[in-house]
Amino acid sequence: MSNTEADYVVVGTGSAGAVIAARLSEQSGTSVIALEAGGEDKSQNIHIPAAFSKQFQTELDWNYLTEPQPNLGDRRIFYPRGKTLGGSSSMNAMMWVRGYAADYDEWARLAGDGWGFADAVKYFQRIENVEGASEDGEGRSGPLNVSKQRSPRTWTEDFLESAEHAGFKRERANLPQPEGFTQTMVNQRDGSRCSTAVAYLKPARSRSNLTILTGAQATRVLLEGTRAVGVEYLSDGVKRTVRARKEVILSGGAINTPQLLMLSGIGDEAQLREHGIGVVHHLPEVGQNLSDHLVSLIGFAVDGGTLFDAEKPLELVNYLTRKRGMLTSNVGEAYGFIRSRPDLELPDIEIIFGPAPFFDEGIGEATGNAIGLGPILVDPRSRGTVSLKSADPTAKALVDPMYLSDPDGVDREAMLSGLRAAYSIASAQPLAGKIGRFMQPKRELPTIEETLEDALTWYSHTLYHPTGTCRMGLDDASVVAPDLTVRGIDGLRVADASVMPKIIRGHTHAPSVFIGEKAADLIKGL
Repeated sequence: MSNTEADYVVVGTGSAGAVIAARLSEQSGTSVIALEAGGEDKSQNIHIPAAFSKQFQTELDWNYLTEPQPNLGDRRIFYPRGKTLGGSSSMNAMMWVRGYAADYDEWARLAGDGWGFADAVKYFQRIENVEGASEDGEGRSGPLNVSKQRSPRTWTEDFLESAEHAGFKRERANLPQPEGFTQTMVNQRDGSRCSTAVAYLKPARSRSNLTILTGAQATRVLLEGTRAVGVEYLSDGVKRTVRARKEVILSGGAINTPQLLMLSGIGDEAQLREHGIGVVHHLPEVGQNLSDHLVSLIGFAVDGGTLFDAEKPLELVNYLTRKRGMLTSNVGEAYGFIRSRPDLELPDIEIIFGPAPFFDEGIGEATGNAIGLGPILVDPRSRGTVSLKSADPTAKALVDPMYLSDPDGVDREAMLSGLRAAYSIASAQPLAGKIGRFMQPKRELPTIEETLEDALTWYSHTLYHPTGTCRMGLDDASVVAPDLTVRGIDGLRVADASVMPKIIRGHTHAPSVFIGEKAADLIKGL
């Protein structure tokens, strides 16, 4: 057992963890060690935007599969999570979608002042580096680039026009209450991915008070009584420890963070005892309240001009020499928010569009040019769990999102309504005059309603936004308090998507970076 020591130990370098490590190390008298289970973010597939799905099921991916989902044909849903510097910010589709003011204000109601939208906006203005001027006319120079698409496909404009002809409106991105469709703003710098590793860690690595250990998988939090004093981790098959003089901060995400807490004896005592883990603190909601965005895409064959051609030699040359062309695409080039029912106060569905044959999550080989679009359930009622498979820290956690399981069937009806809306957009001009047969689902059933049901059951998958498994709150049952400290344990905080008390209508990268910035300020006492 070898030992190292720092003031702060940060576990995970993803959307929040990279921010925390970088911000804490800005104080010259403060030492920080960040542990990353994956390796350096050197793979070309990380930095070429359109290549993000090529990371799936590789050494850059935690490569989870869910438990069988009864409402999705008993399928196990592929659940990728980034395993490299930058975490999932090095693997995601780079969509910078802040979400709804109302959701942050709900955070404030559930978790106290300081988490509302007014506070979030101040942090977004600190975070964002907008190329040129932002769409609200404000110039910003934060570390994380937010830019327009460099080379959007003409199909994306066709989609936005068709949405208008189908009765939906267009608007600019990232309004406090989105009510329409827009082209996606992306985390890119000069046509390459701008992850939190690029934006935060890269400039911070020259600081002598910051140590980043890659290939270091945390196996448990070291506790003396009920105080966290460090972290045990595996590196090259060797068990090592690092001690924290002040605090341990867990930023492993909505799967790995609750798993690490449970492995450390913090969680539901019955589950811990089942696996022979000594109970340090009974905290039943660890791993509960899993909330995720389900997406169901329908796709159509088209003649050309899609990302099916992105790997052609001329496109590669265009990217390598000019950082232009198809390879700069984030695939999800446009989106819009709608209501599944007219009586809803706020939209509960996002319609996403990709000028690409992004079927089977981009893992298989596409057979031809196609476009895809479909609903994302951004305000789900269903809740799932993350639990232990065993006490072995190298065993994957059990992930059960329990999609479409709400007892009233609201989630399922909302998704079907969203699929009908997506089909109505595809049936409007100019898309209607340009698309061919269904490519997904792979079979067209006698009625469009049956075809859409088929798409929902057999082709839905995660949009990669798990949250809520260590929710923060004012109530004693919450896993973390509003200052992100773990209830019942001193010297331990959680700061990642797992603390969200409610999933955001939008995408979870932006609020996770906000959580990282806010956590750093809380730790500094600001």
